[in-house]
Amino acid sequence: MSSARVDYIAPWWTYWLHNFPHINLRFQPADNSFQPGDENYQQSLMFLGCVAAAGLGLNLLCLAVYLSCLCCCRKDEEEESKKPNSCCVTWSAVAAGLITCVAVGVGFYGNSETNDGVYQLTYSLYNANHTLGGVDSLVTGTMGNMKSSLHQHLARLDEIFATRGDYVQTLQFMQQMADNVIKQLLGLPDWEEAKVDLASIADQTASIEYYRWFTYLLLLILDLIICLLACLGLAKQSRWLLTTMMVFGVLTLVLSWTSLGADLATAVGTSDFCVSPDKYVMSQTKGIISADIVHYYIYCNQTLSNPFQQPLTIFQRSLTTMQIQIQGLLQFAVPLFPTAERDLLGIQHLLNSSEASLHQLTALLDCRGLNKDYLDAMVGVCYDGVEGVLYLCLFSILAACAFTVMLCAIPRAWRQIACRERDYDDIDEEDPFNPRARRIGSQNPNHTNMHSFCSYSSSMGSQNSLHPPAPAVSNAPMSDYMNQTALFGGNPRYENVPLIGRGSPPPSYRNRMCFPRSAVLEARS
Repeated sequence: MSSARVDYIAPWWTYWLHNFPHINLRFQPADNSFQPGDENYQQSLMFLGCVAAAGLGLNLLCLAVYLSCLCCCRKDEEEESKKPNSCCVTWSAVAAGLITCVAVGVGFYGNSETNDGVYQLTYSLYNANHTLGGVDSLVTGTMGNMKSSLHQHLARLDEIFATRGDYVQTLQFMQQMADNVIKQLLGLPDWEEAKVDLASIADQTASIEYYRWFTYLLLLILDLIICLLACLGLAKQSRWLLTTMMVFGVLTLVLSWTSLGADLATAVGTSDFCVSPDKYVMSQTKGIISADIVHYYIYCNQTLSNPFQQPLTIFQRSLTTMQIQIQGLLQFAVPLFPTAERDLLGIQHLLNSSEASLHQLTALLDCRGLNKDYLDAMVGVCYDGVEGVLYLCLFSILAACAFTVMLCAIPRAWRQIACRERDYDDIDEEDPFNPRARRIGSQNPNHTNMHSFCSYSSSMGSQNSLHPPAPAVSNAPMSDYMNQTALFGGNPRYENVPLIGRGSPPPSYRNRMCFPRSAVLEARS
């Protein structure tokens, strides 16, 4: 198998992020090597969050200046100035909606990629933890069998073979071989502490990733809902909805810049680790596992010697020697001591199970399994993980831009809605062409201020000059007659009597209905 450096190559974006300036809070340069326990390194990552906070402050300051200018600089509300402002608000809303949709799409992709990378990391940690747990279980089980079960069988055989010195010497030699096996197993590293550390790291990482993924999902949904409600408020011209969305827009703007600072610091810190992960791993395992063993698993090169080869070889030879001795005792001692057969078969079964454990132990201690888990973890973190965090940074930037545009457009839309309502209130309610007046007239039929263009009361002195004909008999009730006359002139006249049972209108109404007032006055003179 090729070396790990050939299989794992850090992506270019990790080097780009690794070269970001690392400056502590005292504005002094810091080392860019991954040292999460170092105070200066922690301050260099916090400095990136402070940069995002400064960007938020600058953004809010620009919005405050814009709103102040919008409130102080009143423009003329003529038709020529209203039309361009309306187009500006419309295009601003369209731009904010499109940018928000793109930002949400990028955010969903980045959130999914980050979750995939972290899942691959935790999966690899659990696999490595299972491997180390299997090694520890095999070593513990084999040592227990050698110390307790084998010792009991040898003690009983020593009593049975007490009269045969040669058989007793064989048993003593087997006890030496068993002690040698125990010694070689004790020479293996203690994986218990490393196993517990990997399990705890995997559990904490999985828990943190779940809350991170769920928080970003809520933030994405919140951005989308605020954008849709803002567009709905612009379409419905609802001032209270626009005001509410403006408040939520400021809140989302703060959240976007906050997430940008956290993501940027996470991306830079993870990239510092991805550039040289072997150095950090060896520093963390120092004092727990020897450097040769860690180097063997990280690089897994065929040119490197297996640090477990010698103890495993001695283990195998000791088991083979003990099996040969047991075969000889079964062949020559059992005919003389039949009661020893049970203990000899028990020892043989124990040696066979120990040999099977030896083969499993050899496979688990091989570098290829743990090295594959190591490479999978690095690929998950440094490729999918960092790439997803970069997409989340892009989402935060796009969301901040979209809500900045939206916060600039909403006050203008609010002013335009207020101007339209004020102009609508200035319309004369006595104007017969006013839709509001028409609605009032239809809702209040007793309203007497709306005069008919052709009513009889519009002619001055017509009561003396014109003699109306005798009214025809009408079966209409008096209340209907009064309502109809009040609607068309305000005064009950013979000309306004409903034309029920008459073949033609009255002469006076027919002569005046198509002539203006001036023509009637000239005719009288």
